[in-house]
Amino acid sequence: MEHHANLVPWQLVAKSVGAELRFIPIKSDGTLDLVEARKLIDSKTALVAVTHSSNVLGTINPVGELVQLAHKVGARILIDGAQSVPHMPINLRELNPDFYAFSAHKMLGPTGIGVLYGNPEILNDMEPYMTGGEMIREVFLDHATWNSLPHKFEAGTPAIAEAVSLTAAVKYLEAIGMDRIAQYDHHLTMHALEKLSAENDLEIYGPRTQRGAVISFNVPGIHPHDMAALLDREGVAIRAGHHCCQPLMRWLGVQATARASFYLYNTLDDIDALVSAVRSARAILA
Repeated sequence: MEHHANLVPWQLVAKSVGAELRFIPIKSDGTLDLVEARKLIDSKTALVAVTHSSNVLGTINPVGELVQLAHKVGARILIDGAQSVPHMPINLRELNPDFYAFSAHKMLGPTGIGVLYGNPEILNDMEPYMTGGEMIREVFLDHATWNSLPHKFEAGTPAIAEAVSLTAAVKYLEAIGMDRIAQYDHHLTMHALEKLSAENDLEIYGPRTQRGAVISFNVPGIHPHDMAALLDREGVAIRAGHHCCQPLMRWLGVQATARASFYLYNTLDDIDALVSAVRSARAILA
């Protein structure tokens, strides 16, 4: 269920160092198979990389348990929080991942900037991946020493305007309250699941409970791109395609899905408009 962003980099790393890629299977309800996960995460495991919440299935993964499984065998764990940080309270001290990444544009912030949290003890031991201004302390002809964290990993001129904008977005969300946002997301998602599940011949992917505010679906005989185009004519914006999850599409046995996502600016009326537009699209394409 991983986004390509949490798969393709590891393919390149595995190719360059000769590592083995292993994949935790998905159960029929769209959740991770933790029985198999316990077998796969063993003494040979160097890194576990997993999404906190799927951008297609809406699945909220038990990342706390995966952190414990990884650390038990001496492995590191990276969590992709792009779909979770905007929608729920996250306490990294309690969760205790080695790395946690998320993107600004998913949380009312600007494009082109994100956050990678790293355990300071690990970051201090790591070599810089990029060189340039600000990341050095002293430079000699035959060697250099590195600046303190986080500057060690931030070479060159930073994205200043984007960072200021991200700060504003964080403060805005915190002022509303992440608990309130999570509760509202759940309210919207359960309403959408109820309404869409009542539609005949409409397939919804992913778990029915404990899921994020995103619903991927298909109507037999209607291509998701056609569905999206007709919904757009009625002022309803959805996403259609493979959602940067081509392996997941193959597992689902489809080329693409239609995907509706909800956030704090949406209302129950928006969801009712979505359902109404889906009905109209089906009538046109029947």
